Amino acid sequence: MTDEQDRRLALLIDADNAQASVIDGLLEEVASYGTAQVKRIYGDWTRPNLAGWKDVLLRHSIQPRQQFAYTKGKNATDAAMVIDAMDLLHSGRFDGFCLVSSDSDFTPLAARIRESGLKVYGFGEQKTPDAFVAACDKFVFTELLKDEAPGATPPARLGTKELRGDAKLVTLLRKAAADAAGDDGWAELSSVGNTINKRSPQFDQRSYGYAKLSELIKATKLFDIEARILGEGSGKRFYLRDKRYADA
Repeated sequence: MTDEQDRRLALLIDADNAQASVIDGLLEEVASYGTAQVKRIYGDWTRPNLAGWKDVLLRHSIQPRQQFAYTKGKNATDAAMVIDAMDLLHSGRFDGFCLVSSDSDFTPLAARIRESGLKVYGFGEQKTPDAFVAACDKFVFTELLKDEAPGATPPARLGTKELRGDAKLVTLLRKAAADAAGDDGWAELSSVGNTINKRSPQFDQRSYGYAKLSELIKATKLFDIEARILGEGSGKRFYLRDKRYADA
């Protein structure tokens, strides 16, 4: 299996449904999943509403793909991006795709790529339809990437009472921990994180004001947490167990 650091990615951006202001945070996020060997953005560059992308494309070496709107009301950009994605998919050169759009029209594309065994990372605004979000292995809301920009105000960090009052969050964390746990009830944190992503691709601890999943889980005070060193020279690994298990 390819390590995330070595994962070869194709980054495809729908300029009609993405904002240039998030590009720095977007590229940093993409880099955490692998290396974007292809960076392309699609739109009708004769239209003035896309002018804000010009400096961004030059600075980050993103290749613009011109697609004229041949028929009013029809989005030719989507079709061009899908065709390119399929060509790249069949080239066999990539381990995953990063699709940047808030448009549900890319739902079948994401599903098709995943059917081929490749990872799909989606990026879009919180208005993105659930169908597209669910079709991705991981989905990141771009509002969070804006919050990480210099001078931006990040989301307020929620306290223990607020976190435990979020029934959906509590259920997600507990079910993920249970799914990843061994017979003794303990689960490795990384396995819990993977399970959370499978259950809820749009989950992001940054939405609650925490940079790391471990920090969020500690703040809930719902789990026992311990660090283990499994072998000489190996680093610490964190394990957690639902406190209800210990009380049972």
